[in-house]
Amino acid sequence: MGSLGYDEPRFEGSYPKPVGSYPPTNIDVLIVGTGLAGLTAAIECVRKGHNVRVLERNATINTAGKCLGDMYFMGLSATKFFKHWPEMSEEFNEISLHNAWIETFKHDGERMIPAMKVEDRLRDAGLDPKTPPGTFQMRPLVYKMFVHQVERLGVNIQFGKRVTDYFEDEARGKAGVETDQGERYEADVVIAADGVGSKSQRLVGGQVRAMSSGRAMWRAAFPREHVVKNAEVSGFFKMMGQNNNEPIVRTWLGPGTYAMTLTRPDTMIWIMNHDVTGSEEENWNHTVEADEVLANMDKGVGPKPWAPVFKELIKLTPPKTIINFELFWRNPQPSWASPGARVIEIGDAAHSFLPASGNGATQAIEDAVSIASCLQIGGRNNIAQSVRAHIRFRFIRNSCAQKLGFSNAELLQDTDWSKVKIDPRRAQPKLPSWVWGHDPEVYAYQNYHRAVKSMKMGVPFDEDDSIPPNYPPGYRYEPWSIEQIMDDVRNGKSVDLGSGYWD
Repeated sequence: MGSLGYDEPRFEGSYPKPVGSYPPTNIDVLIVGTGLAGLTAAIECVRKGHNVRVLERNATINTAGKCLGDMYFMGLSATKFFKHWPEMSEEFNEISLHNAWIETFKHDGERMIPAMKVEDRLRDAGLDPKTPPGTFQMRPLVYKMFVHQVERLGVNIQFGKRVTDYFEDEARGKAGVETDQGERYEADVVIAADGVGSKSQRLVGGQVRAMSSGRAMWRAAFPREHVVKNAEVSGFFKMMGQNNNEPIVRTWLGPGTYAMTLTRPDTMIWIMNHDVTGSEEENWNHTVEADEVLANMDKGVGPKPWAPVFKELIKLTPPKTIINFELFWRNPQPSWASPGARVIEIGDAAHSFLPASGNGATQAIEDAVSIASCLQIGGRNNIAQSVRAHIRFRFIRNSCAQKLGFSNAELLQDTDWSKVKIDPRRAQPKLPSWVWGHDPEVYAYQNYHRAVKSMKMGVPFDEDDSIPPNYPPGYRYEPWSIEQIMDDVRNGKSVDLGSGYWD
């Protein structure tokens, strides 16, 4: 083992280093978008010595718009790079849920798994409570943390730049974008981090068709002071611990649906998966009111309605707070780069995830860390090679993580309670070690030159055995589509994950 705690690569100097250790690469990087993927790419590209510019379509970094929503799961693999950024690490520790609890109910309110410390629940699942696979985080707090780091670095962000097209000039080794104002921006490499429906898709391999899943998510986060207006709701959704000051996640599982609540000292959050109602949009700024939720939430759940106390919680939700976010499906698309590999998609622009996967934010951040590392390892003369090596590292892993989301949705929406009594893990998403144990930066440094050698030998990405898998051990990639999965579901079959060890 090397001094850094992992097997050091055989190539001198090619291992992760702290801030200030990397000389300038003179690689001009243009990043489009200021979501988590774009901000992480900016932060890590600065550390790796690249020249960074960012384009954002809004008039400012939109912490209000970006912060609507609630919570999401931040996997351990996405936060390992914080070790190079002490300020981020400290802020992340401050906003994280400490001494958290978890409790599980049927949708009608019957408690199935009593409140337990998260560390005890992890221990029961065979995981090390000292190294949790990740944490639930509040979307606004995490986003602001990333914004703070970008501001500290003084990253050049140009606002009000709505990108309408991407281009590349292979002869000159350049790529760029055009805006709705007719402006053109060029760089050595362009990172498209502008989310689903990115205009880069026309250049990298065609538009990925969005298919309606027939499902949507109601999501709300609001000050806890609203909950105290109802003694029953306040008492039920209380915090835990000896002093009633420790946060708790409550999961609610029903026929074809699931929900989660999070009670924090200052915030109440709830989310619910539901059949489409006709008012949903794939838009984080689109809100509906509580009466619409109450009128539709019992549809499709069978003879037993949702728990009355959950309905009372919804009634207490302030106006203009509930987001009704439509869930679309997009098949895995292996083409993330332009023909000359000067434009590369990351995050949702390359791959979108179901909420049940618990992987959307995690994989977007991993993407950003990986591409920044590959560009530094390859240097300015090998940008296209570095982009293609990055895709080789990321595509199968993301395909597996996307597929895992469908399996997790099945666990949550079609819970077999007879099996839960024997194995409580059947009432929670899978969080396998191949996901959370990964370090995308270390992986890039250990395997970059192997990947390049394989590419030069013409070895297909799905046959490259020179690189250790960062996906389920024993898995062999097979192309799959959401249509195939849904056919299986309609025929009463479980989601077929394929070969390998997925747990």
